[in-house]
Amino acid sequence: MITINGTLSRITFQNPENHYTVCRVSVPKVADAITVVGHLPGVAQGERLKLKGTWTSHPKYGEQFKAASFEVTLPSSLTGIRKYLSSGIIPGIHQELADRIVDTFGEQTLEIIENEPGRLLDVYGIGKTKQKMIETAWNTHHSVRRVMEVLQDTSIDSAKAAVILKTYGDHTLEVLTQDPFRIAREIPAIGFTAVDELARQLDTQCLAGERLKACLVCRLMDLEQDGHVFEEQESLIRACAQRAGEPGEQLLDALRDLEEANEVVVEADRVYLAPLHQAEAGIARRIKALLSMPNPEVRVDEDLIQAQVLSAMAVQLSQEQLDVVTRIMGQKISIITGGPGTGKTTLIKALCVVFKILRLKVMLSAPTGRAARRLSEVTGRKAKTLHKLLGFNQDTDTFEHDFTNPLDLDLLVVDEASMVDTQLMYRLAEALPAGAGLILVGDTFQLPSVGPGNVLSDVIASEQVAVFPLTRIFRQARKSPIVMHAHSIRNGKMPDIKSATPNQPSQFYFIETGTPARVADTICELCHQRIPKAFPNISETQVLTPMHRGEAGTISLNQRLQAILNDAPGGIESHVHTFKTGDKVMHLKNNYEKEVFNGDIGRVIEADKSTGQVLVDYEGRVVTYDVPELDELTLAYAISVHKSQGSEYEGVVIALTTAHFPLLQRNLLYTAMTRGKFLVIIVGSTQAFKTAFDNNRTALRRSGLKDRLKIGLKTDESAAIS
Repeated sequence: MITINGTLSRITFQNPENHYTVCRVSVPKVADAITVVGHLPGVAQGERLKLKGTWTSHPKYGEQFKAASFEVTLPSSLTGIRKYLSSGIIPGIHQELADRIVDTFGEQTLEIIENEPGRLLDVYGIGKTKQKMIETAWNTHHSVRRVMEVLQDTSIDSAKAAVILKTYGDHTLEVLTQDPFRIAREIPAIGFTAVDELARQLDTQCLAGERLKACLVCRLMDLEQDGHVFEEQESLIRACAQRAGEPGEQLLDALRDLEEANEVVVEADRVYLAPLHQAEAGIARRIKALLSMPNPEVRVDEDLIQAQVLSAMAVQLSQEQLDVVTRIMGQKISIITGGPGTGKTTLIKALCVVFKILRLKVMLSAPTGRAARRLSEVTGRKAKTLHKLLGFNQDTDTFEHDFTNPLDLDLLVVDEASMVDTQLMYRLAEALPAGAGLILVGDTFQLPSVGPGNVLSDVIASEQVAVFPLTRIFRQARKSPIVMHAHSIRNGKMPDIKSATPNQPSQFYFIETGTPARVADTICELCHQRIPKAFPNISETQVLTPMHRGEAGTISLNQRLQAILNDAPGGIESHVHTFKTGDKVMHLKNNYEKEVFNGDIGRVIEADKSTGQVLVDYEGRVVTYDVPELDELTLAYAISVHKSQGSEYEGVVIALTTAHFPLLQRNLLYTAMTRGKFLVIIVGSTQAFKTAFDNNRTALRRSGLKDRLKIGLKTDESAAIS
């Protein structure tokens, strides 16, 4: 770690959300100011900084100092104090007034303003109003400095400090000194270990019970991030005893305290965070309630169905599809599942035709914006994201539709249902009218939802809901090696991935390449030269990779692909990327005001440094981003396989190396391969492919939904109702 002392001469950029800053710092005896980047909350031009960090090299902007921590050094000399006060950092103090204050208090000036601001009334020209204004301005500016002084030389770096400041604002010091374990429970990204070390370093006198409760809650939150809905009590206590270094008996006492406070629910040997228990129990209760309603008595002649579908779609349904259409009419809840090429989309379109005959009010939905748009394109009907359908309010984190204000529909069709997690499914189930029907369409062999649970698989496994598996691969699909290889993987059979070579025309290629560096080189060559030359009809090629870090991860690949695929000059720099006209970008979180959603991909049509705005075209709709909003964007030449869920691309190039070992799973491989419509190229090692194929561990997510639906669990149902 290198230490640099200097004066902040210019702030080039600062994100008000996370305080990421690009600035210039003048260092004594160095001719040119240096560029400093990092999370620097509360700094102002003219302040002296003590920075700790490392030197890095930016491919475009050269040498930069990356600050890991910093502190503001207040001047001690009379000249320095005069200059500091008159610099404009504290509004209301001009040069003449600064001189009078320093003449009155000398070298104690800043200490008096900090600790005895009432004494400013002794200065000629400062009345009660002026004194209060100076005191307020000083405290507003220096509250951040005080927090950073407390956190210096602790385990909390400036990036985490910025998150803490944003969360607690004026109460940050109070939280740090009196109840730091609130941070661990309320900001999961920081985690128990870092806060535990912080509390030790600050010598905070916290109750031991609060520490142990934080340890338990953080462990459950970590497991939620891994997709689990509950943890077995014995495993939870054992893991937390090891982490906290305390006996299990004390942790059991802390667990009982959490249960009494309704923060967790203990059910038999299972421990749930209360919101997850509410969601899981609520899904089961609502599905059982819907299934208890009489099934609709709907009879539609098969010949009429065939005639109407043929007339509307120019498609003859297979006998399997026709059976599903006729049988699904009599179900309150049903599931359609199947792999690629089995006709799921055709079946949804056919059902829409039949429902129109029956004059039923049908709504189509999907978990993501891209999946909803794709569903709308293939059916010719409007489809909404589930959040938009349910009327999610981003500001209040609430939903317009629930059991008190249900959706106005007769039937809801949800595509890509494998992506729906426990909490979203609970909101959906609560909003369904008692007389409505629900059809879930999905492929259980894809990656599970990003959020906790295994909803679609659990509902199928419960055997309480009608399931219609589509098994027939249509003749046209049988000609596609993409489809056939995907079905081999789905059925647990190792496909012959080397049946095609790069010199033979095909839809599927496997290019054996050893190191991650060579994989990245090959992918760049494919995207820049070989694919455009060999497949001029493919206008969209998406690079997919399991991980973000490493030479074959999204971060590195995006930088390299941007450099060779987009030579546009200029651009606007955010704290991670430089966005240029023509860049392929992805939106990272749902923004209901702009109507762009997590996973939406667009093209930058303008990146104007003079206005500080980036304009992105999302399939004909232009969205404007100001510089502070650029953290909602990332380059999308390469994206993670998880981010590709619910999307389909004309061609995909998949990076697959043994360096990706932590994430190599069969469902990840299957999901990646089924994103490509006309072309799939895997670049990597046979060993990595085999590792992914052999690793079929999807079922390890701990979820109780199947048990609740199948045999029921003893539970206080009132606790599951908010």
